[in-house]
Amino acid sequence: MPVDVSAVGREETAPTRDRIVDAAERCIRRWGIRRVSMNDVAREAGVSRGSVYRYFADREALVQAVLERSSERQIETAEPTIRRRRTLAAQVAEAAVFIRSHLDDELSLGLRVHPDEAELATLRLARAEQTLGRWIEFWVPYLEAARDRGEVRADLEARAAAEWIMRILVSLVTIPSVTVDLKDPAQVRRYVEAHIVRGFRSEGKGVTR
Repeated sequence: MPVDVSAVGREETAPTRDRIVDAAERCIRRWGIRRVSMNDVAREAGVSRGSVYRYFADREALVQAVLERSSERQIETAEPTIRRRRTLAAQVAEAAVFIRSHLDDELSLGLRVHPDEAELATLRLARAEQTLGRWIEFWVPYLEAARDRGEVRADLEARAAAEWIMRILVSLVTIPSVTVDLKDPAQVRRYVEAHIVRGFRSEGKGVTR
């Protein structure tokens, strides 16, 4: 029976790429985003430096792959808790609490031990169109359900509103607050629930010149 060479290649490629990303994740936990190198990752993965470059054009692409995988884990972990909340405000508040409370754990790659790197990781992810798009798609069904329940106005454009939600959530991680203790889940919930959907409920007034 002839061997499907392309299939063999696919079988070999996925595990090797995954092994490299696994190794890169361990290296980032150990040294941080700024200090990890392709040599470090190659040694950790037990492959040649050339093998790493076979799958990733440069260090930035490899780091991005690790961050995107971490982001996917965050989405999968957060989704059941967010889904249990009954209003859009409560759902977004829960997401904000989740992000803040997981800055120091495994989902965030342990970057809190490296100054400013958790914020750097968040900004890198937010600037990646694919990752931002994935988070926007996550929020669209919640916004549509809120529209069906009458929590937000009927003509609300769900994707634009989802992007606005993500911009707010990113700011909660990267920008300090002078009015709320972002380490206190109760305060974060009250803050988000008080403000998150007000602009989604009515057309508002136009700006006069």
